[in-house]
Amino acid sequence: MLADQIAKMIEEMLEEAGGSLELQRNEMAGRLGCVPSQISYVITSRFTPERGYIIESRRGGGGCIRIVRKQMHKDEYLMHFFYAVGDHIEENEAKAYLGNLMDQNIITPREAAIIGNALSTAALQNVTPEGRSTVRAQIFRHILLSLMH
Repeated sequence: MLADQIAKMIEEMLEEAGGSLELQRNEMAGRLGCVPSQISYVITSRFTPERGYIIESRRGGGGCIRIVRKQMHKDEYLMHFFYAVGDHIEENEAKAYLGNLMDQNIITPREAAIIGNALSTAALQNVTPEGRSTVRAQIFRHILLSLMH
């Protein structure tokens, strides 16, 4: 999938640049044979603050975008997620957060599976559909707090 290729290329460029990168959307789109809006889509959907990235965009001049990977300690990362979860969260969002926690080596794949099952719609089947996202957020936030030192 093109979005995966774009994300992988940006990740590699970030790694080579030491965690901070400026790129031109038009230039990158030309190299990959896609439109600049596809580059923007990948950046806005995969390089989010929830995943530990800071994005700065400048208009004109080919659309320069600066991506910075924020280095956080474990507890900072967990607290960031705690606030990002908020008062309600859907199951697919919780799974995305769990994937990010695994990527940062904060939890193991086994722990992610256990937590994911605890937050699943199946586990919350006795909660009204309207209340599930709120209960899921409460459970997830308590789990995040318990992972802190």
